[in-house]
Amino acid sequence: MRDKVLGIWPEINWIKDDELREKTLEAWVFAIENSVLTPEDLEVIPFSLLIKDCQVSFMNHKRTCVQLAVDIAKRMQENFGDEIKIDMDLLISGAILIDIGKLLEYEMVDGKLATSNAGKIVRHPFSGVGIAARFDLPAEVQHIIGTHSKEGDLGYRTVESIIVHHADFVSFEPFKA
Repeated sequence: MRDKVLGIWPEINWIKDDELREKTLEAWVFAIENSVLTPEDLEVIPFSLLIKDCQVSFMNHKRTCVQLAVDIAKRMQENFGDEIKIDMDLLISGAILIDIGKLLEYEMVDGKLATSNAGKIVRHPFSGVGIAARFDLPAEVQHIIGTHSKEGDLGYRTVESIIVHHADFVSFEPFKA
């Protein structure tokens, strides 16, 4: 399963810290092993069940979000220099993990993908933080997961969380029509 996860998530290898990279990978292996979905399913299922006739796959959206977050962070570092501190490893790990809880939200109903009752009342930011905590991922990564969506709108966001939040919505909002 590790090789399959690395196949859909080559960006995991962008994490320079060996321990953080391994924990990020282990969290994804766990989520897939406890999901009704396979790595192959993630390449074809829509990234959101909230968008009618969504043709963008889960992994296409996820990888775009990670890539955008890294691009934004690099541009900010280039332009702001020492005025801004961005931990790229935490940003990448968090961006890779923000929707990991969705894998536990889904169920199959009459052969169709649906959001389970648990997924409706314990949304993916919460279940994602739970998975991250299970693998002892840093609080900063858990923060990115927990604040990346609307649940984080009323609280504090680190610079890494702000970047990931906006990268996620930039790769989501245009499809909401």
